[in-house]
Formats: sequence, structure tokens, C-alpha cells
Amino acid sequence: MPLTSADKGKGKAVAPPEDVHESTSESESDSEIASSSNSSSSDSESEDSGDEITEEYLESLLEKARKRVIEKKKAGTVVVDETQSAEEDILMLGDAASEQQKLPPLDPGTTKSYITFGATRRDGPSSLQDPDAEQAEQSTSALVAPAPPLPPPELTRSGKPLTKKEKKALKNKTAGPDWFDLPAPADADLPRLYREVEALRLRNQLDPKRFYRKDEGEGKGIKGLPKHFAIGTIIPTSTPFGTASGDNLTRAERKRTLVDELVDDAEARRYAKKKFTDLQSVRAKKGRNTLHAKKAARKPKW
Repeated sequence: MPLTSADKGKGKAVAPPEDVHESTSESESDSEIASSSNSSSSDSESEDSGDEITEEYLESLLEKARKRVIEKKKAGTVVVDETQSAEEDILMLGDAASEQQKLPPLDPGTTKSYITFGATRRDGPSSLQDPDAEQAEQSTSALVAPAPPLPPPELTRSGKPLTKKEKKALKNKTAGPDWFDLPAPADADLPRLYREVEALRLRNQLDPKRFYRKDEGEGKGIKGLPKHFAIGTIIPTSTPFGTASGDNLTRAERKRTLVDELVDDAEARRYAKKKFTDLQSVRAKKGRNTLHAKKAARKPKW
């Protein structure tokens, strides 16, 4: 078959089909040789590895796997959301049960109110809280000296301890340290003390411009006296120039009794004299030699 110019060019560019078949057959034979060599090498490796694997080796691998699972449970699990992309992972710390538990109620630690008012108006005064004073008291409470030891029990003259009855009688002799240990006077001194107390009660009769509250025991006699009381004396005070004053009387001016001192006052003396004359005039109108004056008052003036 004669070749043209076009055929010549195509013949040069394209290899003949016989050459193609030959190259494909050669490549297939090469691949078969390579696969056979790979299979033979893998078989040889598998045979070699089969000889090395033992039961102890497998148990060690299982133990390692168990440890890894336990460590993952302790450290946390990774949960992947299917709806999200594969790149976004959510890390949850702890177990799922602990995550679902709610937080406990928190104590805000609010302080107490500074001022506390009573429920009603009749209640006592409201209390005021001072944090600085409380803190200072707490800081100084640790530095306070320990409590003193208990005093020894009181003994009688014979050396025996006091009975309950004797302790009660001893306790009733004074009003206690809160009332400055006011004594309870003896029964023999009550009449004398009653006269002095009565003179003090009558001081409002001497001064018309002073008014005193009525005592509870007024008008009850000796029974109206309080259980614990004492009558004191006025201690003289020094004046700038050593002169006498209302609180500091000289020995010559001082009277023997309290009543004499009150009566000796000029204003009190004037008021007492006025009251005395008024009483005498009232009594004189109803006494002797008053009938003639009454008849003269009854006579008509015309």
C-alpha cells in the first residue's frame, strides 16, 4: 500500500499498534513480578512476626489499653456534635452526671443591720451595732487576763463552813455591790432612823416653792422604811477664801440636828412665822372671848 505525505507524517507521530501491544504486555509482566515479590515478602514477614507474638505480649497490650481507657475517663471525654463540622470539638471536663448537677446556693455573706428597731413603740430602745467596737473587743478579749480563782469558803469562828441559812442572813445584810453595799439597819435603830427620815420628808412644808415626790412608805410609820438605806452627812467643801457657804458651815453656825438647820434659815423662818400667825388667828376666832365679836358681826349696819 503506497504512503502519502499525510500518511508519512502520521506514521512518524503514532507508534505502530504492534509496539503498543508489546509495551502493555511488558508492563503487565512487570506488575505481576512486583506483586508476586510483595506477596512473597509479606508472607515472609507474617511468618516471621507470627513466630515473635506470644500470650504475654498480648496481655501487656490489653493491660495498656485498659489503663488508657481509665485515664481517658478520669481526664474527660471528647464529645463531637454531628450537626457541627468535624473540625469543631467540645471538651467536657468530668463526668456527665457531675456536669448536670446544679451549683449549691451561694451565701452572699451580708452583714447585720447597724440599727435594730423594736416591733412596736412600747418596746425598748433600738440597739445600735458598731463593727469597729466589736472588732476591738474581739481583739482585746484574747489579751484579757484569766479569771481570778474562786475565793475560799467563808468560815465561822469555830472554823466550820457557813450553812445556807447563815449565808442568806449574811447576804441580806447589804444590798450588794451594785447598790454600794447599802446596809440593812438593825431593828433597834429603826425608831431613831424613822424620826430622821420623817424630818427629811417634812422639808417640803418649810419651803412653799419646792415640791417633792411623795415617798412610797410615807404615812406607814416604821413599816414604810426601805429594807436597805443609809443617812449620810454633808462633807464640807473648801471655798476660795475659806469663808462659810451654804454647803460649808462653820462649827458655830452648824446646828445639832437637821431640823434646826432648816428652821434657822431666814426665809424658812419667815415662812414658818407667817404660817404660825395664820393658824393662831383661825384658832382665836373659834376660841374664848369670841362670842361678843360674833354678835357684833351679826348686827345690821343701819
